[in-house]
Amino acid sequence: MAALLPAVTAPAFRRRSPASVQVFTDWADIVGPAHAAVTTPSKLSAGTLTIACAGPVAMELQHLSDTLVARINTWCGHGLVARLRFVQDPQAGIRLAAPKRRTPSLRPNPQCTVPDMEESPLRAALEALGARILQEKQKR
Repeated sequence: MAALLPAVTAPAFRRRSPASVQVFTDWADIVGPAHAAVTTPSKLSAGTLTIACAGPVAMELQHLSDTLVARINTWCGHGLVARLRFVQDPQAGIRLAAPKRRTPSLRPNPQCTVPDMEESPLRAALEALGARILQEKQKR
């Protein structure tokens, strides 16, 4: 498994590091629901996190920037973000509706198991990833 994993994750990690992806996916947990409703992280480059803000919240976050940087770095486990940059965006924080799912096909959902691993969150994540890859292959 360890030999196969880098080949699968390398293309995704070329675009974004795992730590920066964590900032984008866990944004609501990091900043809280009130700020997540009006902000969206848009870019992380060279230690500067660009945050799109709706309305006058940029000024409020500017005053809280030291606390916010500390909170992001604590969440990620290391000094990922050194500075914050705020940009105005009226669409920030608005979550688009999830795309409608296709009607279920007659084929059953593929199952993927890792029988040699003990029960753990890693095993569950790998099985879910494998099932998703098999499902995408069936669509093609």
